[in-house]
Amino acid sequence: MTDVLRAAARNGDVSFWWNQLGQPAPRAPLAGATRADVVIVGAGYTGLWTAYYLKKAAPQLRIVVLEARFAGFGASGRNGGWLTNSVTGGREQYVKSHGRAAAERFQAAMNDTVDEVIRVAALEGIDATIVKGGEFTVAYGRAQQHRLEQSARAEQAWPHTDVELLSKTAAQNRINVAGTTGGLWHPHCARINPAALVAGLARAVESLGVEIFEDTPVSEIAPHRAVTAAGTVDATYVVRATEGFTAGLKGLHRTWLPMNSSLISTEPLAASVWASIGWSGRETLGDMAHAYMYAQRTSDDRIAIGGRGVPYRFGSKTDADGQTPQATVDSLRDILVRFFPATKSARIDHAWSGVLGVPRDWAATVGLDRQTGLAWAGGYVGTGVATTNLAGRTLTDLILGRDSNLVHLPWVNHRVRGWEPEPLRWIAVTALYRAYSLADRAELAGRRTTSPLARVADVVSGRGH
Repeated sequence: MTDVLRAAARNGDVSFWWNQLGQPAPRAPLAGATRADVVIVGAGYTGLWTAYYLKKAAPQLRIVVLEARFAGFGASGRNGGWLTNSVTGGREQYVKSHGRAAAERFQAAMNDTVDEVIRVAALEGIDATIVKGGEFTVAYGRAQQHRLEQSARAEQAWPHTDVELLSKTAAQNRINVAGTTGGLWHPHCARINPAALVAGLARAVESLGVEIFEDTPVSEIAPHRAVTAAGTVDATYVVRATEGFTAGLKGLHRTWLPMNSSLISTEPLAASVWASIGWSGRETLGDMAHAYMYAQRTSDDRIAIGGRGVPYRFGSKTDADGQTPQATVDSLRDILVRFFPATKSARIDHAWSGVLGVPRDWAATVGLDRQTGLAWAGGYVGTGVATTNLAGRTLTDLILGRDSNLVHLPWVNHRVRGWEPEPLRWIAVTALYRAYSLADRAELAGRRTTSPLARVADVVSGRGH
């Protein structure tokens, strides 16, 4: 394959989604110290959904949102566009602590959340090219097929999952991935343009009277205040909605690890290519690899496909504009062509990266300390497109003191220990993903059972992949 085909026409520049949409006109930065009822740090999905539901429920509140760059600069404007019902870290973790019924309620709430996002987008006139085609997962090879069948049995033992196990032929008829041995599908997922959703949310909250100040980095969050170089915002409640950028705040360096994820997008593909691939249902697409991929068919008939790339930068560093190493672009293109040989001559139009927040136990959390006024939500580990909406509604109920079903879900006020200090953090994460990569290579080379390397990595990390 030629270097011209491998190199992306555009690399970084935040994301393909923002380039397709066009970045909005910049909003003014904070001009000095001020007072609000609620100050929200971070104008991504979490912060904007919280502002939206709070302002709808209590229009009299003065709500201020502080954003270091621009609304949707982080993961909200860079992700793979999966609006899906995943419970971050899995439901099983909550059975021991809260009981099976609580875990079932959490899953039902996530199903409802997918439809709630679609409802609000329609209500607010946000065209995020949403298609609810479900989530489709493929296996290729004996080891992946075994995990796929195990996953199907495990999912089907729970209510509200609605998972269907597909034969090789049925899977290929849905999306023709080369080498497919079987598939899983469930209906609770939609493909979206993530930047269009976050841009529309920002407009919606502003129309309600919420104030968004961009180019206003927050250096410290403390009880009842958010500190910036332009002045301090004092508030009854301070909401931390910083996800992968949390490590940059004073005193929070080890709270959530910023995990890197990378994507590429092709040029629009010809009708003849789509005839060989199928994918008419616009499902989101994933696989059963340990270092898994994720993809969607975009509204203009490209394939956007992502994976971990370089998973972690020493010292919890985060990138500025999504610049992606060529080795990661090559790796993602290799997956693309392996899945869909008809894309071999397709141009790569864009490559980009972003960071997501990973708690030490890989479980998302939302909560409020009423005494200090400090609220938070995040640690979505890449499943935040829907979960952020549930977080925003839950924070609204917590702040307003509502005794709703949401505030009793098992992730509310969940606490976890911090990550290990460097260099242990870098060594551990790098080794884990190296093990997953080696395990995937062994399986692609013909290994018929899951590699022991992956099993060890699962135990060490305290999660599945």
